[in-house]
Amino acid sequence: MAASSSILRSASIVSSHTDRFKEALRVHIFIFVIRVVLDTYHILYPIVSAFLVCVFVITGDSCMIQVLSNASSCNLKSEKFQNGMFGFSIPCESLVLRNCNARSIQPIKATATEIPLPVQKSKGTGKTRVGINGFGRIGRLVLRVAISRDDIDVVAINDPFIDAKYMAYMFKYDSTHGPFKGTIKILDDSSLEINGKKVKVVSKRDPAEIPWGDFGADYVVESSGVFTTLEKASSHLKAGAKKVIISAPSADAPMFVVGVNEKTYNPNMDIVSNASCTTNCLAPLAKVVHEEFGIVEALMTTVHATTATQKTVDGPSMKDWRGGRGASQNIIPSSTGAAKAVGKVLPELNGKLTGMAFRVPTPNVSVVDLTCRLKKRASYEDVKAAIKHASEGPLKGILGYTDEDVVSNDFVGDSRSSIFDAKAGIGLSDAFMKLVSWYDNEWGYSNRVLDLVEHMALLGAQN
Repeated sequence: MAASSSILRSASIVSSHTDRFKEALRVHIFIFVIRVVLDTYHILYPIVSAFLVCVFVITGDSCMIQVLSNASSCNLKSEKFQNGMFGFSIPCESLVLRNCNARSIQPIKATATEIPLPVQKSKGTGKTRVGINGFGRIGRLVLRVAISRDDIDVVAINDPFIDAKYMAYMFKYDSTHGPFKGTIKILDDSSLEINGKKVKVVSKRDPAEIPWGDFGADYVVESSGVFTTLEKASSHLKAGAKKVIISAPSADAPMFVVGVNEKTYNPNMDIVSNASCTTNCLAPLAKVVHEEFGIVEALMTTVHATTATQKTVDGPSMKDWRGGRGASQNIIPSSTGAAKAVGKVLPELNGKLTGMAFRVPTPNVSVVDLTCRLKKRASYEDVKAAIKHASEGPLKGILGYTDEDVVSNDFVGDSRSSIFDAKAGIGLSDAFMKLVSWYDNEWGYSNRVLDLVEHMALLGAQN
Protein backbone atom coordinates (compact mmCIF):
# COMPACT_ATOMS: atom_id res chain seq x y z
CA MET A 1 0.00 0.00 0.00
CA ALA A 2 2.69 2.48 1.01
CA ALA A 3 4.88 1.54 -2.00
CA SER A 4 2.03 2.03 -4.45
CA SER A 5 0.91 5.32 -2.89
CA SER A 6 4.51 6.50 -2.96
CA ILE A 7 4.72 5.78 -6.68
CA LEU A 8 1.52 7.76 -7.15
CA ARG A 9 2.98 10.73 -5.33
CA SER A 10 6.18 10.51 -7.38
CA ALA A 11 4.09 10.43 -10.56
CA SER A 12 2.26 13.59 -9.60
CA ILE A 13 5.55 15.36 -8.98
CA VAL A 14 7.29 14.48 -12.25
CA SER A 15 4.25 14.64 -14.53
CA SER A 16 4.46 17.46 -17.01
CA HIS A 17 1.58 16.44 -19.26
CA THR A 18 -0.99 19.09 -19.99
CA ASP A 19 -3.91 16.71 -20.04
CA ARG A 20 -4.21 16.25 -16.26
CA PHE A 21 -7.27 14.06 -16.42
CA LYS A 22 -5.78 11.52 -18.81
CA GLU A 23 -2.52 11.44 -16.85
CA ALA A 24 -4.30 10.83 -13.58
CA LEU A 25 -6.36 8.05 -15.13
CA ARG A 26 -3.29 6.27 -16.50
CA VAL A 27 -1.45 6.61 -13.18
CA HIS A 28 -4.37 5.22 -11.20
CA ILE A 29 -4.64 2.23 -13.53
CA PHE A 30 -0.92 1.64 -13.18
CA ILE A 31 -1.08 1.91 -9.40
CA PHE A 32 -3.96 -0.55 -9.27
CA VAL A 33 -1.98 -3.13 -11.23
CA ILE A 34 1.12 -2.70 -9.07
CA ARG A 35 -0.92 -2.87 -5.86
CA VAL A 36 -2.57 -6.15 -6.83
CA VAL A 37 0.73 -7.71 -7.83
CA LEU A 38 2.77 -6.51 -4.87
CA ASP A 39 0.12 -7.33 -2.30
CA THR A 40 0.01 -10.87 -3.67
CA TYR A 41 3.49 -11.71 -4.89
CA HIS A 42 6.26 -9.39 -3.72
CA ILE A 43 8.88 -11.34 -5.67
CA LEU A 44 7.24 -10.38 -8.99
CA TYR A 45 8.02 -6.70 -8.48
CA PRO A 46 11.24 -6.65 -10.61
CA ILE A 47 9.56 -8.63 -13.41
CA VAL A 48 6.49 -6.39 -13.49
CA SER A 49 8.63 -3.26 -13.35
CA ALA A 50 10.83 -4.39 -16.23
CA PHE A 51 7.81 -5.34 -18.33
CA LEU A 52 6.06 -2.02 -17.76
CA VAL A 53 9.21 -0.05 -18.50
CA CYS A 54 9.43 -1.81 -21.88
CA VAL A 55 5.79 -1.06 -22.59
CA PHE A 56 6.13 2.61 -21.71
CA VAL A 57 9.38 2.93 -23.71
CA ILE A 58 7.62 1.54 -26.75
CA THR A 59 4.62 3.82 -26.23
CA GLY A 60 6.83 6.78 -25.39
CA ASP A 61 5.17 7.48 -22.06
CA SER A 62 7.91 9.50 -20.36
CA CYS A 63 5.81 10.23 -17.32
CA MET A 64 5.32 6.58 -16.37
CA ILE A 65 8.96 5.78 -17.17
CA GLN A 66 10.00 8.44 -14.64
CA VAL A 67 7.66 6.98 -12.03
CA LEU A 68 9.12 3.51 -12.48
CA SER A 69 12.66 4.88 -12.46
CA ASN A 70 12.09 6.56 -9.12
CA ALA A 71 10.56 3.42 -7.68
CA SER A 72 13.11 1.03 -9.19
CA SER A 73 16.01 3.01 -7.72
CA CYS A 74 14.81 1.91 -4.29
CA ASN A 75 15.99 -1.41 -2.93
CA LEU A 76 13.36 -3.74 -1.52
CA LYS A 77 14.82 -5.75 1.30
CA SER A 78 13.77 -7.58 4.43
CA GLU A 79 14.80 -5.85 7.63
CA LYS A 80 14.40 -6.37 11.38
CA PHE A 81 12.46 -3.72 13.24
CA GLN A 82 12.30 -2.89 16.93
CA ASN A 83 8.70 -2.29 17.90
CA GLY A 84 7.57 -0.85 21.23
CA MET A 85 3.88 -1.64 20.84
CA PHE A 86 3.99 -4.63 23.16
CA GLY A 87 6.57 -3.12 25.50
CA PHE A 88 9.55 -5.04 24.20
CA SER A 89 11.61 -5.53 21.07
CA ILE A 90 9.71 -7.51 18.44
CA PRO A 91 11.47 -9.03 15.42
CA CYS A 92 9.49 -7.84 12.41
CA GLU A 93 9.84 -8.67 8.70
CA SER A 94 9.18 -5.73 6.43
CA LEU A 95 9.72 -4.73 2.83
CA VAL A 96 11.59 -1.48 3.20
CA LEU A 97 12.39 1.00 0.47
CA ARG A 98 16.05 1.95 0.72
CA ASN A 99 18.32 4.49 -0.97
CA CYS A 100 15.40 6.22 -2.64
CA ASN A 101 15.86 9.61 -4.23
CA ALA A 102 12.15 10.38 -4.22
CA ARG A 103 11.36 12.01 -0.88
CA SER A 104 7.70 11.07 -1.17
CA ILE A 105 8.32 7.32 -1.00
CA GLN A 106 7.88 5.94 2.53
CA PRO A 107 8.68 2.55 4.13
CA ILE A 108 5.96 -0.07 4.19
CA LYS A 109 4.58 -0.64 7.68
CA ALA A 110 6.21 -3.55 9.49
CA THR A 111 4.16 -6.43 10.85
CA ALA A 112 5.19 -8.69 13.72
CA THR A 113 6.08 -12.23 12.75
CA GLU A 114 6.99 -13.53 16.17
CA ILE A 115 6.66 -12.39 19.79
CA PRO A 116 9.35 -13.29 22.34
CA LEU A 117 8.72 -14.10 25.97
CA PRO A 118 6.81 -11.33 27.77
CA VAL A 119 8.81 -8.52 29.30
CA GLN A 120 7.23 -6.28 31.90
CA LYS A 121 7.03 -3.09 29.88
CA SER A 122 4.25 -0.63 29.23
CA LYS A 123 2.02 -1.31 26.27
CA GLY A 124 2.79 1.20 23.59
CA THR A 125 5.78 2.78 25.33
CA GLY A 126 8.30 0.01 25.96
CA LYS A 127 8.72 1.20 29.54
CA THR A 128 8.61 -0.70 32.81
CA ARG A 129 5.17 -0.18 34.38
CA VAL A 130 5.37 1.13 37.94
CA GLY A 131 2.90 1.96 40.67
CA ILE A 132 3.67 4.16 43.68
CA ASN A 133 2.22 3.54 47.14
CA GLY A 134 2.64 6.56 49.39
CA PHE A 135 2.93 10.04 47.89
CA GLY A 136 5.28 11.61 50.41
CA ARG A 137 8.74 13.04 49.79
CA ILE A 138 10.15 9.93 48.13
CA GLY A 139 6.95 8.98 46.33
CA ARG A 140 6.66 12.38 44.67
CA LEU A 141 10.33 12.54 43.73
CA VAL A 142 10.28 9.00 42.37
CA LEU A 143 7.50 10.20 40.07
CA ARG A 144 9.51 13.25 39.01
CA VAL A 145 12.55 11.11 38.29
CA ALA A 146 10.43 8.58 36.39
CA ILE A 147 9.06 11.30 34.14
CA SER A 148 12.60 12.36 33.26
CA ARG A 149 13.55 8.81 32.23
CA ASP A 150 12.70 6.85 29.10
CA ASP A 151 12.57 3.42 30.73
CA ILE A 152 9.94 3.92 33.45
CA ASP A 153 6.20 4.52 33.16
CA VAL A 154 4.28 5.35 36.34
CA VAL A 155 0.72 4.19 35.74
CA ALA A 156 -0.89 4.60 39.17
CA ILE A 157 -0.46 6.24 42.58
CA ASN A 158 -2.08 5.25 45.86
CA ASP A 159 -2.27 7.39 48.97
CA PRO A 160 -5.15 7.06 51.43
CA PHE A 161 -4.69 10.57 52.81
CA ILE A 162 -4.48 12.64 49.62
CA ASP A 163 -7.08 13.14 46.88
CA ALA A 164 -6.28 13.84 43.24
CA LYS A 165 -6.53 17.61 43.58
CA TYR A 166 -4.12 17.75 46.51
CA MET A 167 -1.81 15.26 44.81
CA ALA A 168 -1.55 17.59 41.83
CA TYR A 169 -0.76 20.54 44.07
CA MET A 170 1.89 18.73 46.10
CA PHE A 171 3.50 17.34 42.97
CA LYS A 172 3.53 20.67 41.17
CA TYR A 173 5.13 22.68 43.98
CA ASP A 174 8.18 21.66 45.97
CA SER A 175 9.98 23.96 48.41
CA THR A 176 13.28 22.12 48.01
CA HIS A 177 13.45 21.03 44.39
CA GLY A 178 11.35 23.79 42.88
CA PRO A 179 8.14 23.65 40.84
CA PHE A 180 7.54 20.82 38.41
CA LYS A 181 8.57 22.05 34.98
CA GLY A 182 6.08 19.94 33.06
CA THR A 183 2.30 20.02 32.93
CA ILE A 184 -0.16 18.44 35.32
CA LYS A 185 -3.94 18.37 35.02
CA ILE A 186 -6.73 16.91 37.13
CA LEU A 187 -8.90 14.83 34.80
CA ASP A 188 -11.28 13.60 37.49
CA ASP A 189 -11.28 12.24 41.05
CA SER A 190 -9.35 9.17 39.96
CA SER A 191 -7.03 10.45 37.25
CA LEU A 192 -4.23 12.92 36.68
CA GLU A 193 -2.61 13.87 33.41
CA ILE A 194 1.12 14.53 33.68
CA ASN A 195 2.93 15.72 30.56
CA GLY A 196 0.05 14.35 28.54
CA LYS A 197 0.21 10.92 30.19
CA LYS A 198 -2.75 9.63 32.20
CA VAL A 199 -1.97 8.38 35.72
CA LYS A 200 -4.61 6.64 37.82
CA VAL A 201 -5.13 7.79 41.41
CA VAL A 202 -6.55 5.66 44.22
CA SER A 203 -6.96 6.06 47.95
CA LYS A 204 -6.79 2.69 49.70
CA ARG A 205 -5.50 2.01 53.20
CA ASP A 206 -5.04 -1.70 52.57
CA PRO A 207 -2.50 -2.42 49.79
CA ALA A 208 -4.37 -5.63 48.98
CA GLU A 209 -7.28 -3.49 47.76
CA ILE A 210 -5.24 -1.45 45.29
CA PRO A 211 -6.00 -2.80 41.79
CA TRP A 212 -2.38 -2.84 40.62
CA GLY A 213 -3.15 -5.67 38.23
CA ASP A 214 -5.95 -3.72 36.55
CA PHE A 215 -3.65 -0.72 36.18
CA GLY A 216 -0.89 -2.85 34.68
CA ALA A 217 1.55 -1.90 37.43
CA ASP A 218 4.01 -4.79 37.48
CA TYR A 219 6.42 -3.08 39.88
CA VAL A 220 5.30 -1.20 42.98
CA VAL A 221 7.46 1.29 44.82
CA GLU A 222 6.40 0.97 48.46
CA SER A 223 7.20 4.47 49.73
CA SER A 224 4.62 4.86 52.49
CA GLY A 225 7.13 3.90 55.17
CA VAL A 226 4.55 1.54 56.65
CA PHE A 227 4.68 -1.75 54.73
CA THR A 228 8.38 -2.48 55.09
CA THR A 229 8.42 -6.20 55.91
CA LEU A 230 7.93 -9.16 53.63
CA GLU A 231 4.58 -9.96 55.21
CA LYS A 232 3.19 -6.44 54.95
CA ALA A 233 4.58 -5.71 51.50
CA SER A 234 3.20 -8.98 50.15
CA SER A 235 -0.25 -7.37 50.12
CA HIS A 236 0.81 -5.60 46.93
CA LEU A 237 1.41 -8.98 45.32
CA LYS A 238 -2.10 -10.07 46.27
CA ALA A 239 -3.39 -6.95 44.51
CA GLY A 240 -1.74 -7.89 41.23
CA ALA A 241 1.76 -6.45 41.45
CA LYS A 242 4.58 -8.76 40.41
CA LYS A 243 7.44 -7.12 42.31
CA VAL A 244 7.69 -4.73 45.26
CA ILE A 245 10.58 -2.36 45.96
CA ILE A 246 10.56 -0.98 49.51
CA SER A 247 12.07 2.51 49.63
CA ALA A 248 13.36 2.02 53.16
CA PRO A 249 15.40 -0.49 55.17
CA SER A 250 13.60 -3.75 55.84
CA ALA A 251 13.94 -6.16 58.72
CA ASP A 252 13.63 -9.23 56.52
CA ALA A 253 13.47 -8.33 52.82
CA PRO A 254 16.61 -8.78 50.69
CA MET A 255 18.48 -5.48 50.60
CA PHE A 256 20.20 -4.00 47.57
CA VAL A 257 22.34 -0.96 46.91
CA VAL A 258 22.84 -0.17 43.23
CA GLY A 259 26.53 -0.13 42.41
CA VAL A 260 27.35 -2.43 45.32
CA ASN A 261 25.39 -5.68 45.32
CA GLU A 262 22.51 -5.40 42.84
CA LYS A 263 24.12 -8.15 40.76
CA THR A 264 23.22 -10.63 43.49
CA TYR A 265 19.52 -10.01 42.85
CA ASN A 266 17.63 -13.15 41.91
CA PRO A 267 14.52 -12.79 39.71
CA ASN A 268 12.75 -15.18 42.07
CA MET A 269 12.79 -12.45 44.71
CA ASP A 270 9.43 -10.69 44.63
CA ILE A 271 10.00 -8.18 47.45
CA VAL A 272 13.24 -6.27 47.96
CA SER A 273 14.50 -3.26 49.87
CA ASN A 274 16.47 -0.38 48.37
CA ALA A 275 18.03 0.18 51.82
CA SER A 276 18.21 3.75 53.15
CA CYS A 277 19.57 6.92 51.57
CA THR A 278 22.48 6.86 54.03
CA THR A 279 23.34 3.24 53.25
CA ASN A 280 23.27 4.16 49.56
CA CYS A 281 25.82 6.88 50.29
CA LEU A 282 28.04 4.87 52.60
CA ALA A 283 28.13 1.50 50.85
CA PRO A 284 29.74 2.57 47.54
CA LEU A 285 32.43 4.48 49.45
CA ALA A 286 33.07 1.59 51.82
CA LYS A 287 33.14 -0.85 48.91
CA VAL A 288 35.95 1.01 47.13
CA VAL A 289 38.02 1.54 50.26
CA HIS A 290 37.60 -2.04 51.45
CA GLU A 291 38.40 -3.60 48.08
CA GLU A 292 41.51 -1.48 47.63
CA PHE A 293 42.89 -1.24 51.15
CA GLY A 294 40.77 -3.38 53.46
CA ILE A 295 38.71 -1.95 56.31
CA VAL A 296 39.61 -3.41 59.69
CA GLU A 297 36.93 -1.43 61.53
CA ALA A 298 35.08 1.83 61.07
CA LEU A 299 32.63 4.27 62.61
CA MET A 300 30.19 6.33 60.61
CA THR A 301 28.39 9.55 61.44
CA THR A 302 25.79 11.01 59.15
CA VAL A 303 24.92 14.68 59.51
CA HIS A 304 21.40 14.30 58.23
CA ALA A 305 18.89 16.84 56.97
CA THR A 306 15.46 17.14 58.56
CA THR A 307 12.84 14.60 57.52
CA ALA A 308 9.04 14.56 57.64
CA THR A 309 8.90 12.42 60.78
CA GLN A 310 10.48 15.16 62.91
CA LYS A 311 8.59 17.82 64.83
CA THR A 312 8.46 21.45 63.78
CA VAL A 313 8.30 22.41 67.47
CA ASP A 314 8.68 20.32 70.60
CA GLY A 315 6.12 17.54 70.67
CA PRO A 316 5.53 14.02 71.99
CA SER A 317 7.81 11.27 70.75
CA MET A 318 7.60 8.32 73.10
CA LYS A 319 10.09 6.08 71.31
CA ASP A 320 12.68 8.81 70.81
CA TRP A 321 12.50 11.65 73.28
CA ARG A 322 15.22 13.69 71.59
CA GLY A 323 13.47 13.18 68.26
CA GLY A 324 10.45 15.02 69.64
CA ARG A 325 12.37 18.28 69.95
CA GLY A 326 11.92 21.07 67.41
CA ALA A 327 13.70 20.16 64.18
CA SER A 328 14.44 23.75 63.18
CA GLN A 329 15.87 24.66 66.58
CA ASN A 330 18.23 21.81 67.37
CA ILE A 331 21.04 19.50 66.35
CA ILE A 332 19.59 16.19 67.45
CA PRO A 333 21.67 13.04 68.08
CA SER A 334 19.89 10.01 66.72
CA SER A 335 20.36 6.34 65.98
CA THR A 336 20.67 4.89 62.50
CA GLY A 337 20.92 1.40 61.15
CA ALA A 338 22.59 2.58 57.96
CA ALA A 339 26.11 1.55 58.94
CA LYS A 340 25.08 -1.91 60.12
CA ALA A 341 23.04 -2.32 56.94
CA VAL A 342 26.25 -2.03 54.96
CA GLY A 343 27.10 -5.43 56.41
CA LYS A 344 24.06 -6.83 54.61
CA VAL A 345 25.09 -5.54 51.20
CA LEU A 346 28.82 -6.05 51.85
CA PRO A 347 28.94 -9.20 54.01
CA GLU A 348 32.71 -8.94 54.44
CA LEU A 349 32.13 -5.76 56.48
CA ASN A 350 29.49 -7.30 58.73
CA GLY A 351 30.39 -6.54 62.34
CA LYS A 352 33.16 -4.13 61.36
CA LEU A 353 31.04 -1.04 60.89
CA THR A 354 28.48 0.85 62.96
CA GLY A 355 27.38 4.44 63.33
CA MET A 356 25.02 7.17 64.49
CA ALA A 357 23.35 10.31 63.17
CA PHE A 358 22.96 13.98 63.91
CA ARG A 359 19.73 15.51 62.64
CA VAL A 360 20.37 19.12 61.68
CA PRO A 361 18.02 21.99 60.72
CA THR A 362 18.53 21.93 56.94
CA PRO A 363 15.79 20.78 54.54
CA ASN A 364 17.87 18.56 52.27
CA VAL A 365 21.33 17.11 51.55
CA SER A 366 23.22 15.12 54.14
CA VAL A 367 26.84 14.12 54.60
CA VAL A 368 28.57 10.95 55.79
CA ASP A 369 31.74 10.91 57.87
CA LEU A 370 33.43 7.51 57.65
CA THR A 371 36.33 7.14 60.05
CA CYS A 372 38.15 3.91 59.34
CA ARG A 373 41.24 1.90 60.13
CA LEU A 374 42.82 0.28 57.10
CA LYS A 375 44.41 -3.13 56.76
CA LYS A 376 46.73 -2.10 53.95
CA ARG A 377 48.78 0.97 54.74
CA ALA A 378 48.04 3.87 52.42
CA SER A 379 48.26 7.63 52.44
CA TYR A 380 45.18 9.81 52.23
CA GLU A 381 46.29 10.70 48.70
CA ASP A 382 46.27 7.01 47.79
CA VAL A 383 42.72 6.62 49.06
CA LYS A 384 41.60 9.74 47.19
CA ALA A 385 43.10 8.39 43.98
CA ALA A 386 41.31 5.06 44.36
CA ILE A 387 37.96 6.75 44.96
CA LYS A 388 38.44 9.11 42.03
CA HIS A 389 39.29 6.19 39.77
CA ALA A 390 36.13 4.35 40.81
CA SER A 391 34.01 7.48 40.32
CA GLU A 392 35.24 7.79 36.74
CA GLY A 393 34.97 4.09 35.99
CA PRO A 394 32.87 1.26 37.41
CA LEU A 395 30.87 3.46 39.79
CA LYS A 396 30.37 6.46 37.53
CA GLY A 397 26.94 7.95 38.14
CA ILE A 398 26.78 6.31 41.57
CA LEU A 399 29.92 7.55 43.31
CA GLY A 400 31.12 11.08 42.65
CA TYR A 401 34.32 12.96 43.43
CA THR A 402 34.97 16.63 44.09
CA ASP A 403 38.00 18.61 45.20
CA GLU A 404 36.23 21.97 45.23
CA ASP A 405 35.16 24.07 48.22
CA VAL A 406 31.57 22.89 48.29
CA VAL A 407 28.77 23.09 50.87
CA SER A 408 25.53 21.17 51.26
CA ASN A 409 23.31 23.26 48.98
CA ASP A 410 25.67 22.57 46.10
CA PHE A 411 24.33 19.03 46.00
CA VAL A 412 20.59 19.70 45.86
CA GLY A 413 19.33 17.75 42.88
CA ASP A 414 22.47 15.63 42.52
CA SER A 415 21.41 12.22 41.22
CA ARG A 416 24.50 10.37 42.49
CA SER A 417 24.33 8.27 45.64
CA SER A 418 27.56 9.53 47.16
CA ILE A 419 29.92 12.39 46.29
CA PHE A 420 33.31 12.10 47.96
CA ASP A 421 34.72 15.42 49.21
CA ALA A 422 38.48 15.19 48.82
CA LYS A 423 39.16 18.45 50.68
CA ALA A 424 36.92 17.69 53.65
CA GLY A 425 38.59 14.44 54.70
CA ILE A 426 41.82 14.00 56.61
CA GLY A 427 44.32 11.29 57.44
CA LEU A 428 45.98 10.80 60.81
CA SER A 429 48.32 8.06 59.67
CA ASP A 430 48.75 5.58 56.84
CA ALA A 431 46.19 3.33 58.48
CA PHE A 432 43.66 5.69 60.05
CA MET A 433 41.62 8.38 58.29
CA LYS A 434 38.33 10.26 58.01
CA LEU A 435 36.46 10.20 54.69
CA VAL A 436 33.61 12.60 53.89
CA SER A 437 30.90 12.08 51.29
CA TRP A 438 27.78 14.11 50.43
CA TYR A 439 24.37 12.94 49.22
CA ASP A 440 21.03 14.41 48.29
CA ASN A 441 19.05 12.15 50.57
CA GLU A 442 15.89 12.71 48.50
CA TRP A 443 16.78 13.07 44.84
CA GLY A 444 19.78 10.76 44.72
CA TYR A 445 17.92 8.05 46.58
CA SER A 446 14.86 8.32 44.33
CA ASN A 447 17.09 7.79 41.31
CA ARG A 448 18.49 4.62 42.84
CA VAL A 449 15.01 3.28 43.55
CA LEU A 450 14.20 3.40 39.86
CA ASP A 451 17.64 2.10 38.89
CA LEU A 452 16.88 -0.96 41.00
CA VAL A 453 13.43 -1.30 39.44
CA GLU A 454 14.88 -1.27 35.96
CA HIS A 455 17.66 -3.69 36.91
CA MET A 456 15.03 -6.12 38.18
CA ALA A 457 12.95 -5.65 35.03
CA LEU A 458 15.90 -6.35 32.76
CA LEU A 459 16.80 -9.52 34.62
CA GLY A 460 13.17 -10.55 34.61
CA ALA A 461 13.11 -10.15 30.85
CA GLN A 462 16.03 -12.55 30.48
CA ASN A 463 14.41 -15.32 32.51
